[in-house]
Amino acid sequence: MKRKEYRKRKHAPKKKTLYKVLGILGIAVLLFAGTYTFYLYKKAQNAANQAYHARDGSALREEQIEPYKDNVSILFIGVDDSETRSDMNSRSDALMLATLNNNDKSIKLLSIPRDSLVYIPEVGYQDKITHAHAFGGVDASIETVEELLDLPVDYFVKMNFNAFIDVVDALDGITVDVPYERVELDENDKKTIHLKPGLQNLDGRHALALARTRKADNDIERGKRQQMILTAMIEKAASVSSVGKYGEVIDALGNNMTTDLSFNDMKAMIAYLNNGSPMIDTYTLEGYDDSSTGVYYWRLDEESLQTLSANLRSHLELDTPAETQP
Repeated sequence: MKRKEYRKRKHAPKKKTLYKVLGILGIAVLLFAGTYTFYLYKKAQNAANQAYHARDGSALREEQIEPYKDNVSILFIGVDDSETRSDMNSRSDALMLATLNNNDKSIKLLSIPRDSLVYIPEVGYQDKITHAHAFGGVDASIETVEELLDLPVDYFVKMNFNAFIDVVDALDGITVDVPYERVELDENDKKTIHLKPGLQNLDGRHALALARTRKADNDIERGKRQQMILTAMIEKAASVSSVGKYGEVIDALGNNMTTDLSFNDMKAMIAYLNNGSPMIDTYTLEGYDDSSTGVYYWRLDEESLQTLSANLRSHLELDTPAETQP
């Protein structure tokens, strides 16, 4: 009996010491986590401020919108501003419009084929929509999309190839189903990318090559691939478990993105990822090939265009056509 009591007294100090050490470690971990979270917050804030480009908002809105409570639309513009292609005169390489419904946190994603024949207000005549950016940059692209779909473009996000590659790499790649085997151009227009068919994890360079190519099929299928890739990026971002990954994504976007989303606007968008990947419906502009003029165009089906416009307007909960609003 005495021996047992002796052993208890002997081990008690060790337990107390262990608890103290664990307590100190726990406090240290909490302090580190808090400090690192604050660091990431400030880092994101600085990156957002660096990317921010002020814009008055859509002329089709009567009142200023608030992403925390309103339904909004965002135009994603992909451009190649490499040394061989000046950004000042560059065409948009990809155009996608997302409408976000704040009530059910759903997203509708429309891919706009770059060769779509549309009216471009900047120049006052019809041309390929990809030329709008070359004619007047972001503002001309936004105005053209608003004219085409009869709805407001509330925000824009313009990214170059470097941002795309770095974001995908920061997410440790994305899982997509590659439809074919081909050797494609890389971001420097060199044929160094070998795509192989099947479901797989792609790094940024391979994902970009898959998104850009038009040789394997056509502009419509290209748009579908871009939707698939963007959806995969959203799903991966929603499932990222390591907080550190967000820091890498922030770094990737910092110098390669321009947007009129403020830091507070961006924080509002995070709500769409709070419960995992949001519901995303994808669309494209229906039409047909036309080379009758000697130049290839994607001529849009007007009836389908009107139906799609009404669908997107309904998702934004816009009651009346924009041109009839008082």
